Amino acid sequence: MPTIEIGFSPCPNDTFIFDALVNQKIDTKGYTFNIHLEDVQTLNEWAIAGKLPYSKISYGVWPLLKKNYQLLKSGGALGKGVGPLLIYKDQQPNPSTMQVAIPGINTTAHLLFSLAFPQVKNKKFLVFNEIEEAVLSGKVDAGVIIHENRFTYAQKGLSKWMDLGNFFEEKFNAPIPLGGIIASNQRDPEEIATIDALIKESVEYAFKNSYNILPEFVKCHSQEMSEEVMRQHIDLYVNDFSIDMGTQGKTAIDALEKVYASFNASA
Repeated sequence: MPTIEIGFSPCPNDTFIFDALVNQKIDTKGYTFNIHLEDVQTLNEWAIAGKLPYSKISYGVWPLLKKNYQLLKSGGALGKGVGPLLIYKDQQPNPSTMQVAIPGINTTAHLLFSLAFPQVKNKKFLVFNEIEEAVLSGKVDAGVIIHENRFTYAQKGLSKWMDLGNFFEEKFNAPIPLGGIIASNQRDPEEIATIDALIKESVEYAFKNSYNILPEFVKCHSQEMSEEVMRQHIDLYVNDFSIDMGTQGKTAIDALEKVYASFNASA
């Protein structure tokens, strides 16, 4: 029975999507899965290095991977109102002098911030769950937050400066492409098509069978967040685009690639 190496994050949206697949709740056509749970910046770096045949990545790093990987249609995170937020503590800092914390150099969050604030050069790259504390402690002047931190920053006394996703949506009239699933071009095309179809089936299973009672697989990797926050996280990032990105999703990814090309041409 073939074993597939696959990487995704421990966040509720990913564990919700992949639970039925990796835990054999659906017919996996003889495949078993060896999972690697890492933050998305680590997965981005691993993808650049070609470490895993299947992996979640930020769409922000996709232009660096196109020669060696292909995007799957299912399992990704795209949508409206799902983008990263720029936050600060007491007083909105001066963009020309501020230092901002960003969750990884290769992330979509970095690209979206660069689109909105091209003049800001003083950036500190941190793991996403370290950013709130960095802003609270004054180590940085502002921070770009993603994942569950969208639901916790206000109660910690932090303020929203800008929804970077809304900025992208309004500029390109497209949903925000946050992260997707890639497959190595070295894998058999029939295998890739099967894995893509299985991920789609896993998402559909989760919507049908796992939402009212969250799977233990989701809870045990949720970094002690409340069930309410887990559900908010899933509601925000798992949607019809996770089943199939479709033409609208592909258009959004193309738009983000244009941002990447423009940002790197001026860097």
